[in-house]
Amino acid sequence: MTDSILSKAATMEIPINSNGDTRTAEEDSLEQDLQQVMVSGPNLNETSIVSGGYGGAAEGIIPTSSIKDIRSKSRGITPSHSAASRIANQPGHYKAPNMHHSSSNPSMMLEEATRGVAVEKFDSVKKWSINTYKCTKQMFSERFGRGTKTVDLELEAQIDVLRETKLKYERILRLAQELTSHFYNMVQTQQALGDTFADLSQKSPELQDEFGYNAETQRLLCKNGETLLGAINFFVSSINTLVNKTMEDTLMTIKMYENARLEFDAYRTDLEELSAGPRDAAAMMRIEMAQQQYQIQREKYERLRSDVTIKLKFLEENKVKVMHKQLLLFHNAISAYFAGNQQQLEQTLRQFNVKLKPPGSDKPSWLEEQ
Repeated sequence: MTDSILSKAATMEIPINSNGDTRTAEEDSLEQDLQQVMVSGPNLNETSIVSGGYGGAAEGIIPTSSIKDIRSKSRGITPSHSAASRIANQPGHYKAPNMHHSSSNPSMMLEEATRGVAVEKFDSVKKWSINTYKCTKQMFSERFGRGTKTVDLELEAQIDVLRETKLKYERILRLAQELTSHFYNMVQTQQALGDTFADLSQKSPELQDEFGYNAETQRLLCKNGETLLGAINFFVSSINTLVNKTMEDTLMTIKMYENARLEFDAYRTDLEELSAGPRDAAAMMRIEMAQQQYQIQREKYERLRSDVTIKLKFLEENKVKVMHKQLLLFHNAISAYFAGNQQQLEQTLRQFNVKLKPPGSDKPSWLEEQ
């Protein structure tokens, strides 16, 4: 009697499902949750869930069969290998890359490159500011008579002569251009006058010979004038090259030399001021750095001074050579023209290899007019 009551009580306490499996209340709740997810969610047999992205570690691909493993665990069954690990170990299986590392490495490299460029620009601006401050201070000290200036008396005299020479040659160039313009207008007037005389010689029988003589004279003067214009234009072109290219190039080198001289004196003054101060550890470090900068500026100054000396020498030689030829050409051409010696004028142009432009070559072409 007692045994039957105990067996009946035990039978009432242990729930039995339709398949005869024993389950706890927790397992039933898990089974219901899984069924609800499978019914209401997407078709898990056709999809796979990829976990990973920004801010979390990737877990790879979780196939649908892993749901069965969860159900097996709820029943107390522990498989030797999970479904995910079995699929991951299969040959040819794709493993999701670590998205966090792949996305963070390029951004870190870009950030480091940007930081490096910013630091480089900051250092460049800092050096420029310090150099500008020192040079400005040195310039004002020299102007107010408080600072010392490095002077090469011989070189400075040559530079002053070059500047004065350039001003005078610019005046020659300007006057020669004015002469060319005025003489060109005169030649054009002579040509028009000769054409008018020729026209009247045919329309005025009673004055045909007189108009004819004057027409021929004006045509001859116009021809000789065009020859002289060729010589003057060659003279103007050569002077323009000498003044605005050769001399200007030398003056640009001189300007660089003067800037280097100012920087050299600025760093020299800075070194002298530091050397006259205290000699503690920090001061000695600053003196050493100033000594290095002073040496760099000194080498730059001496190099540019040597360049200026060489260019001034070559410029003087070139100027004498060019002006000797151009002045002789100008004199012979002017003399032959006003003497009326056409053969001497043409011989002068051949002697100096001056080629005349054909008539009408100065006019723009049809394409240039469009």
